[in-house]
Amino acid sequence: MAWVTDHHPTRSELDACVQCGLCLPACPTFRLTGRETASPRGRIQAMDAVAKGLVPVDDTFAGLLDFCLGCRACEPVCPGMVPYGRMLEGARAEIEEQVQGRSRLSGLLAGTALRSRLLRKLSGWSLAAAQRLKLTSLSPRRFRRLVAGARDLRQRGPSIVGYSSGEATKVALLAGCIQDEWFRPVNRATVQLLERAGYGVEAPNDQTCCGALAAHSGLTAQAEQMSSQNLDAFAQFDTVVATAAGCSAHLREAGWEGTEVLDVTVAIARAVSEGRLPELPPNGKEIAVQDPCHLRHAQRVVDEPRQILVAAGYTVVEIDTVGMCCGAAGLYTINQPEASAQLGEAKAQQVREARTRLVASANPGCEMQLRSYLDSDYEIRHPVEWYAEAIGSGR
Repeated sequence: MAWVTDHHPTRSELDACVQCGLCLPACPTFRLTGRETASPRGRIQAMDAVAKGLVPVDDTFAGLLDFCLGCRACEPVCPGMVPYGRMLEGARAEIEEQVQGRSRLSGLLAGTALRSRLLRKLSGWSLAAAQRLKLTSLSPRRFRRLVAGARDLRQRGPSIVGYSSGEATKVALLAGCIQDEWFRPVNRATVQLLERAGYGVEAPNDQTCCGALAAHSGLTAQAEQMSSQNLDAFAQFDTVVATAAGCSAHLREAGWEGTEVLDVTVAIARAVSEGRLPELPPNGKEIAVQDPCHLRHAQRVVDEPRQILVAAGYTVVEIDTVGMCCGAAGLYTINQPEASAQLGEAKAQQVREARTRLVASANPGCEMQLRSYLDSDYEIRHPVEWYAEAIGSGR
C-alpha cells in the first residue's frame, strides 16, 4: 500500500529534489547525527520509496519523519525550491491514517486541547496555581522542561480575545492559543503599538487556534476545521496580524484570498518605516536576537525583528547567522526530548557567548526553550514587547 490520502507528497514535489545535498549542513538533525536518514534528502528518498510501493508506511517510516523538527531550514538553501514543509505534513498525514497504535498525546494536545478555549484556560489556571505554590517541579517528566520555560502566569492579565478598539477597524488580531493563555503581554503590546500607529484593532471572539501544530502533526482534518473557523472569523478584515511566528507562517500558507496575513514583526517594522511609530536614539544596551525557524526559514523574515529593536534604541547582537533550530519545534520537546535538549543547550550557549542578558525571540515555543536552558537572570521577550516598553518610557 502506498498513499491513501489526498495530502501525500506529489510526484512533482518528489522529483523536484535532485539529491544535491546542499540541505545537509542546514539540517539540525543531520548535524546532530550525521545520518543520511536524518536529513531532508534522506527523508525525501524514504517518501519516494513509499510512493513507488517499495516500502510501506509503517513504524520505521514514521520514526524517520518523527525525528524531523520541521524547521524548514532546508528550504532557503534548496536550488530546486523543494516544498519540504508541505511534503512533511502530507507524509505525516499518511502516517496518522495508516500507522496504528501510535501515541495519541500529540493528537490530544494539537488536535483537541489547543482548539478548546476552556481547556486552554484550565491549563493557564493550573500552571499559575502551580507557580504560586512552587509545585512546578512536580510536573510529569516529559512536560517538566516545557513548564520550566513558561513565563510567570500569575500576573498575565486578561485575554485579548473579544477586544475591539471601538473605532473603524482596519486590522484583526489572531490571539493564538498558547500565545493567548501564556503570553498575553505580547498581544497587549501589539494592540498598544498598532493603535498608536493609527490602526483600529479587533480580536474576533469566534477565532480559534490557527491549526499549525495539528498540521505539523499530520492531523489534517483538525487543522482544516480550525482554518475554516478562522476564515469565517476574519472574513470581514483585509489584514490579519499574528503575534507568534508559527501562527503567522501557517496562516500565510493557508491561501486566504483577499486577506493580507502579517507577522507582527512585519506589521510593526512597516509602521516604523512609514513614520507611524517613533525611532529612539541608541540607549547603550545590547540585545541578542534568536530567529524562530518559522519566521526566518518559512517566511524569510529576518530584518524586521532587528529593525524594531534598533528603533527601540538597542544594539543588536547576532548569535547565529544561519538560524539553527533551538529544538522547541512545537511538540518536539515532548516527543524527542534528547535531540531537543542537545539543540536547546547549543542555542543557550550561543546566547551566553553574546554576553548580554537581554534576549529577543518572536515565538512562544522558542522563548520557553531558551528560558528553560538559561539562568533566571536572562530577560527574554518578544521584540514588540521590548519596543513597546522603550517608547512607553520615552527612552
